[in-house]
Amino acid sequence: MLTLIAALALTATHVLAGRLNELHQLPRSRWLSAAGGVAVAYVFIHLLPELAQGQQVMEDSGFHPLRYLEHHAYLLALLGLACFYGLERLIKQHRSERSDNEPSHASVFWLHVGAFAGYNALIGYILANRDPGQTLELVWYTVAMALHFMVNDVALQHDHQGLFARRGRWILASATLVGWAFGATIELSELGVSAVTAFIAGAIILNVLKEELPGERNSRFGAFLLGSLGYSLLLLML
Repeated sequence: MLTLIAALALTATHVLAGRLNELHQLPRSRWLSAAGGVAVAYVFIHLLPELAQGQQVMEDSGFHPLRYLEHHAYLLALLGLACFYGLERLIKQHRSERSDNEPSHASVFWLHVGAFAGYNALIGYILANRDPGQTLELVWYTVAMALHFMVNDVALQHDHQGLFARRGRWILASATLVGWAFGATIELSELGVSAVTAFIAGAIILNVLKEELPGERNSRFGAFLLGSLGYSLLLLML
């Protein structure tokens, strides 16, 4: 029940993000930079240590499709980062070929939203596999991912404008619940959970930093730093 409530909270984020007009303005809202900092802090303080545990799970499982490579979990994190970096490059190329007011090509829109729908589903799946007995950890995960979803929504609406507002937002909201339902009803092995967590950790790092680094965003470093350090302290203290 607790993980379902958390999944519904993540779903609601997609609905609310579109109504906060100040988030879509330039220079970049301090709240968005702070939200990115919170997501990065969660990855480094919680998900990467889980990645280390996942590496041990993979080593103990006897499942070594790439036996000559030692760090399978970290390679999956790198794969997650590389996949979304490639997607971002493709979207930027498409964006450079059209005017600011020209709508996205349908195929590009569906590719972009489809990739993030899968991304949201994996995050929902991880949520369903969090230990409901560790309420605080569940809360920290939900808060970090909700803020991360908000940042993603603003970026996707910037790329696809009205098309994302009308369709994409609802697809992403539904994908989160689908991922949670899959995780709640179909139990994968500990190895599978570790693999998903590793992939998502790399993808989150890329998706946060790609929104903070471009110069045209006029990102707020102070807010990003405050969000990352403040949330790190909370995670370490509680």
